[in-house]
Amino acid sequence: MLATPVTMVGMNQPQPKHRARKRFGQNFLHDASIIDAITAAVQPRPEQHLVEIGPGMGALTEALVSSGCTLDVIELDRDLVPGLLAAFCSKPGFTLHNADALDFDFAALLKNSNPDSAGNNALRVVGNLPYNISTPLIFKLLQNCAIIADMHFMLQREVVERLAAVPGNKHWGRLGIMAQYHCQVEHLFDVPPTAFRPEPKVQSAIVRLTPWATSPWPACNERQLRALVKAAFAHRRKTLRNNLKEIISGAALEALGIDPGARAETLQLTQFIEITNALHAQNAV
Repeated sequence: MLATPVTMVGMNQPQPKHRARKRFGQNFLHDASIIDAITAAVQPRPEQHLVEIGPGMGALTEALVSSGCTLDVIELDRDLVPGLLAAFCSKPGFTLHNADALDFDFAALLKNSNPDSAGNNALRVVGNLPYNISTPLIFKLLQNCAIIADMHFMLQREVVERLAAVPGNKHWGRLGIMAQYHCQVEHLFDVPPTAFRPEPKVQSAIVRLTPWATSPWPACNERQLRALVKAAFAHRRKTLRNNLKEIISGAALEALGIDPGARAETLQLTQFIEITNALHAQNAV
């Protein structure tokens, strides 16, 4: 089932009337306690540079920009742009981009960004990600972890469960492995359908992704890891021997202490790293 994109409607800021559009699957968050909880989780500060994906009608935008931070917002729906500009264009540090986040150049935002008090020049990303773009967008942002301090997203709860999954769990797969390779993942809290108008048919949740300051696996070749994990989960019901036969032999897996008859969902992240490092060493010879 495709999840509904969740767009936040302003609680204190007057906005032009905007009917939820089926094309974008919009649902408007109206629960002030949830907006406050998201703001408390993000804790924006004046010296920081934040990026909000999918500001909608600006409820969270209001809280973010009021902190005094530099705020770039990315909104695809052209009909929401006039209201956002009317509400926030006079706010210092506010910039609106009418663009698709999947095609957006996040690194370009740092050209006009100053390091914070700790000397860090990184973006903090916040957003409501609809199911149909959540996975590709997260993968895109993971490739930009070097310029990102943290990410806070509202997602379909099932996607958050995939991000925070552990081996042996039905949700353990490519998304969770690559997210946890790059970041610490925290499932913060759930958001019920009743918090939105109209109510979506799915549960939502807030997740925090914090890129590792120092990689726990500095020797790993990430490109090879991505290819390995993609192949390992190409057919979830097949064994590693079958899914990885074009990459590594069963005997080589056994030499690493890994059962080639196991399925990918049973492997620890560290075991994927071990296989990747073995492949990298083999190719370097």
